[in-house]
Amino acid sequence: MSETGNRFDLIIIGSGPGGYVAAIRGAQLGLSVACVETEKLGGVCLNVGCIPTKALLSSAVFVQEMKRAQGHGVSIEGASVSLGPAQERSRKVADQLNKGVGHLFKKNQVTHLEGFGRLVGDGRVEVENPEGAKAVYDAAHIIIATGSRPRDLPMLRIDEDRIWSSTGALYQKEAPGSLAVVGAGAVGMEFADIYSAYGSEVHIIEMLDRVLPLEDKDCSQAVARSYKKRKMKIRTSTSVQSSEVTDQGVKLTLQDRNGNVETLEVDRVLSAAGRVPNTEDLGLEAVGVAVTDQGGFIQVDEHLRTTVPGVYAIGDVAGPPLLAHKASHEGIVCVEHIAGEGHGAVDYKNIPSCTYAHPEVASVGLTEEQAVEAGHEIEVGKFPWIGIGRAVAAGDTEGFIKVIRDKEYSEILGAHIVGPQATELIAEFVLGRHLEATVEEMEKAMHPHPTLSEGVAEAALAALGRAIHV
Repeated sequence: MSETGNRFDLIIIGSGPGGYVAAIRGAQLGLSVACVETEKLGGVCLNVGCIPTKALLSSAVFVQEMKRAQGHGVSIEGASVSLGPAQERSRKVADQLNKGVGHLFKKNQVTHLEGFGRLVGDGRVEVENPEGAKAVYDAAHIIIATGSRPRDLPMLRIDEDRIWSSTGALYQKEAPGSLAVVGAGAVGMEFADIYSAYGSEVHIIEMLDRVLPLEDKDCSQAVARSYKKRKMKIRTSTSVQSSEVTDQGVKLTLQDRNGNVETLEVDRVLSAAGRVPNTEDLGLEAVGVAVTDQGGFIQVDEHLRTTVPGVYAIGDVAGPPLLAHKASHEGIVCVEHIAGEGHGAVDYKNIPSCTYAHPEVASVGLTEEQAVEAGHEIEVGKFPWIGIGRAVAAGDTEGFIKVIRDKEYSEILGAHIVGPQATELIAEFVLGRHLEATVEEMEKAMHPHPTLSEGVAEAALAALGRAIHV
């Protein structure tokens, strides 16, 4: 189909990893599609999130490798590291992919409506362009994909000068002498890795009892040990009571679980304590789109439909987990249902979680604690990287692969990886769970030698009590 004037089959508000993927899939299915975006195409993930952060983390790995280069016969005298060139490279990477989304829109005949979009009822979207001019567009279907933004804490106001959000942390040309990272989830731990590599004294502050609190406890402990070896200071069960910006930096007042109060003075602070959905000024209340009591996310059903017919929501704005790959998958599922090409529902129990720091962390399914709480009789297999030849040859043996299986059916209840290429290897377990494979089937599938993937087979064997190389 093709649009007539200001009418489309589908209008998507937001061009992040949910919005732009939904737009392309809609066009592939023959819908006339417009995507409303006031910022750069690609959203937070591509421009100031996943992609530039991973570019910086790739640079940080080079810095760490340089420190142990002598063991590979490489002698580097007078070497120095600087965050500036790495930061510039990260922007080039993001810009390249931003242009790629624009190219894909042209290729698939997706119309980019530049401006801010809001619902005005009866299948209409008002778009206010950067100059303030407004135009109204009609569509049979509207998808809200406006994403989320960093949470601004009342005791830690982000100013992007002394107190950064994750966005501010991406634009720094120099690493500060000292940095406090408030929040030890994936974002906080990744930036802690980057700034530590480039010379900052890093303090990690987490209100819960461990870093990466959503991961399996064994993974959290392994990463904490690794970070402490690199001289990062970790305070868990500790909250920020107040902050004061001074001429020298930021003074934080901290309190631990026992009520002990401590003052910490640092040059800069990164606030990485969660995100909130972008739902303001979208016209939700005016047209009757309901939001959740907790978190203020847009309410959706299994097909991403809101409480208003013809209006859908995907990605961060539709609720946790706030992950780019979840948003993209929801976008495809939503559009295929709109086009009558039912994709099935999103399997929210099989969404992988990834932290791209060093060591990498990745997981899917239940943690050991969750499996026990759910009443499963389990067996746990844990295989260390020191038993894998490829990892030893690469000099990267920190961590393990852990598999949790249900004893009755040998179902893969959960898989947890710390160490080299964890974020790539987790896909094998995601696919295995999707195909309802047993642990035995994971092991019986032949894995090439020498590769890190052999760790998947060995961990599966470990869950059966018969690992070979340990």
